[in-house]
Amino acid sequence: MNELAKMGDPNLLEMVLEEGRIASGEIDTSIQMSESMSSRDTILLIREKSMFQKHEQSKDSIFFRDGIRQIDFVLSYVDDVRKDSELKAERRKEFERNLRKSGLELEIEDKRDSEDGRTYFVKIHAPWEVLVTYAEVLGIKMPVKESDIPRNEHNALSYMLGAVKLPTRVKYPRPEYFTAQFSRHRQELFLIEDTSTFFPSSTRNRIVYYILSRCPFGMEDGKKRFGIERLLSSNTYLAAYPLHDGQYWKASEPPNPVNERYILHRNWAQFSVFYKEQPLELIRHYFGEKIGIYFAFLGFYTEMLFIAAVVGLSCFIYGLLSMHGSQSSIEICDPEIGGKLIMCPLCDVVCDFWRLNSTCLASKFSHLFDNESTVFFAIFMGVWVTLVLEFWKQRQATLEYQWDLVDFEEEQQQLQLRPEFEAMCKQRKMNTVTREMEPHMPLWSRIPWYVLSGATVTLWMTLVVACMVAVIVYRLSVFGIFASFIQSEATLEPVRRFLTPQLTTALTGSCLNFVVILILNFFYEKISAWITKMEIPRTYQEYESSLTLKMFLFQFVNYYSSCFYVAFFKGKFVGYPGEYIYLFNTWRSEECDPAGCLIELTTQLTIIMTGRQIFGNIKEAIFPLVLNWWRRRRTRTNSEKLYSRWEQDHDLESFGHLGLFYEYLETVIQFGFVTLFVASFPLAPLLALMNNIIAIRVDAWKLTTQYRRPVAAKAHSIGVWEDILQAIAVLSVATNAFIVAFTSDIIPRLVYYYAYANGTYALEGYVNNSLSVFLIADFPNDTIPVGKRDFDTCRYRDYRNPPDHPNKYLHNIQFWHVLAAKMTFIIVMEHIVFLVKFLLAWMIPDVPKDVVDRIKREKLMTVKILHEFELNKLREDLGVHPEFPKQSETESNKTEQAKRIV
Repeated sequence: MNELAKMGDPNLLEMVLEEGRIASGEIDTSIQMSESMSSRDTILLIREKSMFQKHEQSKDSIFFRDGIRQIDFVLSYVDDVRKDSELKAERRKEFERNLRKSGLELEIEDKRDSEDGRTYFVKIHAPWEVLVTYAEVLGIKMPVKESDIPRNEHNALSYMLGAVKLPTRVKYPRPEYFTAQFSRHRQELFLIEDTSTFFPSSTRNRIVYYILSRCPFGMEDGKKRFGIERLLSSNTYLAAYPLHDGQYWKASEPPNPVNERYILHRNWAQFSVFYKEQPLELIRHYFGEKIGIYFAFLGFYTEMLFIAAVVGLSCFIYGLLSMHGSQSSIEICDPEIGGKLIMCPLCDVVCDFWRLNSTCLASKFSHLFDNESTVFFAIFMGVWVTLVLEFWKQRQATLEYQWDLVDFEEEQQQLQLRPEFEAMCKQRKMNTVTREMEPHMPLWSRIPWYVLSGATVTLWMTLVVACMVAVIVYRLSVFGIFASFIQSEATLEPVRRFLTPQLTTALTGSCLNFVVILILNFFYEKISAWITKMEIPRTYQEYESSLTLKMFLFQFVNYYSSCFYVAFFKGKFVGYPGEYIYLFNTWRSEECDPAGCLIELTTQLTIIMTGRQIFGNIKEAIFPLVLNWWRRRRTRTNSEKLYSRWEQDHDLESFGHLGLFYEYLETVIQFGFVTLFVASFPLAPLLALMNNIIAIRVDAWKLTTQYRRPVAAKAHSIGVWEDILQAIAVLSVATNAFIVAFTSDIIPRLVYYYAYANGTYALEGYVNNSLSVFLIADFPNDTIPVGKRDFDTCRYRDYRNPPDHPNKYLHNIQFWHVLAAKMTFIIVMEHIVFLVKFLLAWMIPDVPKDVVDRIKREKLMTVKILHEFELNKLREDLGVHPEFPKQSETESNKTEQAKRIV
């Protein structure tokens, strides 16, 4: 400061004093170029001094050069040599000037000090006055008194699960407090021991981002432009991010605060602690409530999956133990029964007649998933999914109380307008709730984008259906090839035993369908995000809800359409020999295996679900790791430089606004696999459980090691995803009922057992009874296989009259009995499950009673604390000290008057 004064440059001195401290980084290049040579020399001298101080700092320092002011946010940019470089520089200059006017303190790191020699870093610090002002604006709740309500952690269950419990200092890093919305005029009310640590780092970066997202940077086309997101999208700035506390592999050193990143990595992000509970309080404190509630939901869902996995595994073991005792498999595999049943060709011309015992192994595998336990497991999962959602409501209500989110919804609607919405709005309208004028966009201006959005979603879902039809055409086209190859005499016997034409076609078709799913997902994600932005949603919540609806509708059709086809359409519209139904008058419809279509549905579900989980985990783990390695390798050209904390985080991958959205979407799609088709695959919950155990640690590892620290955000629930889960839960009851009735072979077996077993109440003869007879002479000449035959009839799976019946080949009475039994089963099962669901939903309260009591207690204590504070403050203003027992008559009257006022 003295050097500047001696140089006789009052303009430069005045400008420095006006804009803040004299950190050399705050004086940008444009100012240097406009001043005299003597001024530039002085600034360079100061900068060299600051550079020397920088080298004395630790590379893990999260403070300004003075070692006192903590870095709350970092912006980065490079010199752009293109034609709009001057415009970008002017925008940055104006933006940073307005940031200083808003009270933020900035410190700029020159590109010469960075590792790559080309990146500037703007470090931002929010002083106390800015924090208290915006804490009041955002309605942030802060502690006023330590809570006297016990946590109720000590019970019999907690001692039984001691191995999975975290240390108390990790699980509860801070005591519980009674809280109240912060007010800068009531600072004495709050427990402020140290102003530098009173607001946690997550709250600090949330406040700074709120300012950044609303800070103007200029005018264009008569409209005010503002917000860091616009500057990022135009590459005016490269990145904007808060800093991690320190290195994830070592604890922090003084004067840095406690390294919560290291604690999280050690107790949460390592796979060696996969059996431990999650430190949700620490996650919430470090990353914010929005990320915290996602991991709370994922952990809770995984815990509930354990119950479903145990029951599903038990059903699978039952099927495994009873596989060799299955009467259907015994008859199919018996050379004297299945070996003498000649089956009709599986395709026209090229396919030959075949013997039923060639599907022996496939029938045994089918029994693993198509047995008596299937009905029980379908009903159990209908009840299980209800328990998951009802108990999650309770868990969510508990988190809302513990994380001070009970009244958050009103805050969200009032405060979190998207900057893009505010920038695009030319009109203003009074909010009927707040009675304040706010940006407004009429419906008529959005209608064209809504129409385009609906048309695009419909087009892409139609494209998915078209791709599914293409896969079906592939299956029909290659079925004859597989059938002729597998059934030929030259085929190896092991191949013929393990691979039937149906199973081979299902395997290859499922793999092809999975590849198509991945390709369509890649393109649709880009398109849906662009269309949602064009709709100009009002709030971030509306933006995510709109994008969620688009993405879920598409992925629902994309992932589940093939499973719906196999479950409810394949083998249901086949016709019979001589009168087969053809797709596009070219390809004959697919038939199910004689043991039913359930094994093919299981194959389809297993390939898509397992492939998706493996691909997703590899992508999530490998992709950011490779990108970060390449970025560090490319940028670290000057190893003698400091490679500071902000540079290290800059080289990490960005989590992005939609990072959590895709995590939710992945979990919900998995939830659909676990519930919608679980009757065909009781091991689905087990696969989902193993995947989630890995996914929790992979996600934790990504957030703590491979991604920049996300900006903290609040959320009181999982949002629209809860409604989607409810819809899937209701739909799953119907789909599983239909799978048991129409895809499984249980109902036909029960009908035969009770009505057609000649009074023996046994399944002997069921296979022969389920196969109808067709006279080979009735085959059209253009479909019958070429070759010599020593038999006159063949068999096919259906309930139709024999050739010698007056109404030959029409459905017989047993078909209608089976159909009536199937419809009766669907109605009974759905009513039973829905009745149990509604009873459970009625019996289980959304908010636990102890949480209701705690909320009431906290509200009471908060009101009491505020009342006492205001009363004491009023007494002080009136000159009445609460410690004086004796008062004059005038003072006594004033006190009584003060009490009445309060």
